[in-house]
Amino acid sequence: MDVSPEEYSRSYLVQALFRLMDEYEYEGISVSDLCRKAGVGRATFYRYFKRKEDVLVYYFDHNTREFRFGQRYFPRCREDYVRLVADVLERFRNNKEPFRLIRQAHLEYLYLDYLNNNFAELFEKEYPGQSRYLPYLYAGMLFNFSMAWLDDGCPGNISEMAELCVKAIYFGD
Repeated sequence: MDVSPEEYSRSYLVQALFRLMDEYEYEGISVSDLCRKAGVGRATFYRYFKRKEDVLVYYFDHNTREFRFGQRYFPRCREDYVRLVADVLERFRNNKEPFRLIRQAHLEYLYLDYLNNNFAELFEKEYPGQSRYLPYLYAGMLFNFSMAWLDDGCPGNISEMAELCVKAIYFGD
């Protein structure tokens, strides 16, 4: 996959923000600090983002695009959903440090908003006619599960965790 110069700049800003969040309180990090750490000018920051929180939303979006690009099938049965959930959990575990920093900064609401918006879009496109509340049920379940799992350090067997999630959705099937 080719990466544009714009993607590099955004990626540098994401990496810089997480490095700074590891060292300082989020509220104390200025856009100037972020740009200096990323090696880009303020104009570059404002070309892509309006505020620091948008960098985190971009991080979620970038990971979602990468995840979707890597999916080679559309789930058709329970076992496919278990594999899909296992893939989601594996990606989350591999990104637990950035999520820990987001949680530490009390910015996890950005993740919940992102999940809500993406599940709503997905359900509108893929499952029209379903209850308008169903996407929020899925988003809330994933959010709460992932935050509790993160707080525990993401322990356990991913396949077993995925099975637990799908079992909850399928109500014990």
